[in-house]
Amino acid sequence: MATLSSIDDEPAGDPKAEPADMKFEVVVIPVKDVDRSKAFYIKLGWRLEADYSFDNGFRIVQFTPPGSGSSVQFGTKMTTAAPGSAQGLYLIVSDVEAARKELVTRGIEVSEVFHTSRPGAQFQPDSNGRVSGPAPDHRSYFSFATFNDPDGNTWLFQEITTRLPGRGLGNLDVATMTELLRETEQHHGEYEPTAPKHHWSGWYAAYMVARLEGKTPEEAAAAGKLYVESALAA
Repeated sequence: MATLSSIDDEPAGDPKAEPADMKFEVVVIPVKDVDRSKAFYIKLGWRLEADYSFDNGFRIVQFTPPGSGSSVQFGTKMTTAAPGSAQGLYLIVSDVEAARKELVTRGIEVSEVFHTSRPGAQFQPDSNGRVSGPAPDHRSYFSFATFNDPDGNTWLFQEITTRLPGRGLGNLDVATMTELLRETEQHHGEYEPTAPKHHWSGWYAAYMVARLEGKTPEEAAAAGKLYVESALAA
C-alpha cells in the first residue's frame, strides 16, 4: 500500500504531454420500475440501444437522446441511489422553445420556458428567481425548461447557441456544422498560399477536431499546419 510520502516522491507526469482522451459517455439514473421507465424514454423519442437481462437479476437498459454523444442507463442491481434522486441532468438544445414543443406533442409534461434572475434558480422549482420566457435575445446558457421522468429524475433543457471560449462546439446540427466548415475553409485559405503541397482534407480534419475539442480558431489552424507538416515528414 503506497504511503503519502511515497506518492509525493513519485515523479510528476510530463506537463507537456497530451492528456489521455476521457470521453464521458454514460450516466446511470436510479429508477423503481424498469419497464415503466423504458416506456417513458421510448415516448421521449430517444434511441433504445440495449436491454439486457441476466440470470442473477442484473438488467441494463440504455437510451441515447437524439444528437447526443452521451447515453443514459438504468436497470436493476445498478445503483443504490434512491429512485428519482438524479436531479438537474442537462440536455443542451439550440432552440429551447422548439425542444419543449416537441416533447409536449409527445404527451410529456414540460415546464414553461424560463430564464433566471439569479444564479442557480434553474435547479430550484419553487424559486422566485425563475422568470417566464426565454432570456433576452436568447442569450446562450440562460434559457431553460424542465421535465421529470416517472420517478422524479429531473431533466433540464438549456439553450446554447454560442459557446464560451474553450467549451468546444458540442453536438453539431446542420447549421453549426455549416458554420464550422465555412470557418475551416477561411482559415485553410489563409494557410494555403504559403503551405507545402498537401490535400485539403487532412488540414480540414485536424482543424475541425481541434475546434470540437474546444481549441480557438488560431490553435486549430496551428493544429492543421502541424498535421500537414507531420504527414509530409513521415
